[in-house]
Amino acid sequence: MDKTASLAALSALAQETRLEAFRLLMQSEPEGLVAGEIAERLGVLQNTLSSNLAVLERAGLIRGTREGRSIRYRAELEGMRKLLAFLMEDCCGSRPELCRALLDELVCTC
Repeated sequence: MDKTASLAALSALAQETRLEAFRLLMQSEPEGLVAGEIAERLGVLQNTLSSNLAVLERAGLIRGTREGRSIRYRAELEGMRKLLAFLMEDCCGSRPELCRALLDELVCTC
């Protein structure tokens, strides 16, 4: 991931509804959620949510798949992995042992 893509991803997450939607989709992996359910759970209007989901999708953090008349959204785990890798690329001056606690915290235990 380059600087431009990382800025787009961070910018997409720097808004409350988008951050909440992204976190909800991360919790809902791998099944994801249809847009109406996301809107209901977050208590936002569907048209407002649609705009926010489009921003997250353009940033490579989620993906939508049409299912009949609905769109099912899922977190784009590879996009998040690339963002985290970019942010930690030069972590601790090439001394990974200093980052071990942080890296251990990032490991999914589910």
